Amino acid sequence: MRPPNFLYGIYERKLANQLHGRPVPHHIGVMLDGNRRWARSVGLETAQGHQAGADRITDLLTWCEEVGVGVVTLWMLSTDNLRRDPAEITDLLEIIAATVAKLATTRRWRLRMVGELDLLPEEISDRLRAAEALTADVDGVHVNIAVGYGGRHEIANAVRSLIKEYTEQGRSLEDLTDAVTVDKIAEHLYTKGQPDPDLVIRTSGEQRLGGFLLWQSAHSEFYFCEAYWPDFRRVDFLRALRSFGERERRLGR
Repeated sequence: MRPPNFLYGIYERKLANQLHGRPVPHHIGVMLDGNRRWARSVGLETAQGHQAGADRITDLLTWCEEVGVGVVTLWMLSTDNLRRDPAEITDLLEIIAATVAKLATTRRWRLRMVGELDLLPEEISDRLRAAEALTADVDGVHVNIAVGYGGRHEIANAVRSLIKEYTEQGRSLEDLTDAVTVDKIAEHLYTKGQPDPDLVIRTSGEQRLGGFLLWQSAHSEFYFCEAYWPDFRRVDFLRALRSFGERERRLGR
């Protein structure tokens, strides 16, 4: 009997061949979901599940490089997650900070922190900002690290930033009212200057966005994968791309 790895290799090649000539998303958003449930399913501690999920990120970014994805947004910690048990959050934040620092030291990818870093312990937010600065000149896949991120918070912050900009310029209330447009608000989002995601992937079988890229995903395609994030394999990634390539994108038209 052939080993499973051999069979997966054949299947991977088949999937990769099916992508030839099909569109590839330029920007992929990924909801890294299921670390805790994965840990419970294999008898490990929660922190070990978070670490296993963190260890999978380099694989994902490598796969994105291979197919030509230009931007990846990883949702690693939501604003709602910050209300979890403090001990779990302390472990998770350390895992995130260490993982992001490790990604930065490779200088393969250009990192951008998106989210409310001020909600995090100062030592953690300083480490995340240092990783971002270290890769500011890297010409590779742009990787948005969403930590302390919530879609409603992002939109509210964008509107506040727009109001502040016009107030500091001494503009009138009428000018400000006219300025509240889709394009102007987009200029104040965390992802300003980047294309909206073409494809959003969520692992763990959950079929909801939970506030991820609420504004940016208006015309995104969605792919929900049953695998918990630590079990997410290259074949799962290729299936998502195949599904994307088979769809007729109307973009609201």
